[in-house]
Amino acid sequence: MKSCLYTGGGDDGTTSLVGGERERKDCIRLEAYGTVDEFSSFLGVVAAWPDLEPAIRAELQKVQNRLFDIGGYLASRPGGTGLPPVAGLAESCDEVESWIDALDEATPKIRAFVLPGGCQAAAHAHVARTVCRRAERRIVSLAAVEDVDPEVRRYFNRLSDYLFILARYFNHRAGVAEIVWTRG
Repeated sequence: MKSCLYTGGGDDGTTSLVGGERERKDCIRLEAYGTVDEFSSFLGVVAAWPDLEPAIRAELQKVQNRLFDIGGYLASRPGGTGLPPVAGLAESCDEVESWIDALDEATPKIRAFVLPGGCQAAAHAHVARTVCRRAERRIVSLAAVEDVDPEVRRYFNRLSDYLFILARYFNHRAGVAEIVWTRG
C-alpha cells in the first residue's frame, strides 16, 4: 500500500495553496509562510526545554497555534477560495505585550546591547527571535505586492520583543550574566 505522506505533486517545484491553486515553491508567499513554519519549529525547541516553566511553555504553544493560523492565512490568495484574515490578532498582540511586561518586571534592567547567548535556553530563544525577524521581513515583502493584514506584521514585531526578554529572563533565572557588546 502506498503512503499518503507523499504525492509527487511538488516534484516539479510547485505546491498547492489553500484552495488548490499551484504556486512555485520559491515565490514570496511560500517564503513567508515557510519561514513562519520554520519559526514555529524553533519555538518548539524552546518549548521542549526540560526545566521550562509550565506557564511559559503554555505561552509558546499558544503562539505556535496562532502561527499555524497565520500560515494558513498566508497560504491563501487574498479574495480567493482560501482562508480569511486571522481573527483576534489584535487581542493576541495585547496578550504578548502582557507577557513581555511580566518578564521585563522579573528581569534586571540593562543599559547595553546584549549579544545572543548565555545559557542554552536563552541561546535557543535568541535563535527563535532571529527567525521570527526573518519571517517578519518575508511578510513585509509579501505585503508590498499583495494585501496582508497589518496585524500579522504587528504580531511578529511583538513576538521578537517577547523572545528577546524571554532570553534575558532565562539567563537571569539560570544565574548567567548577559553577554554585552563591547566595541572593537
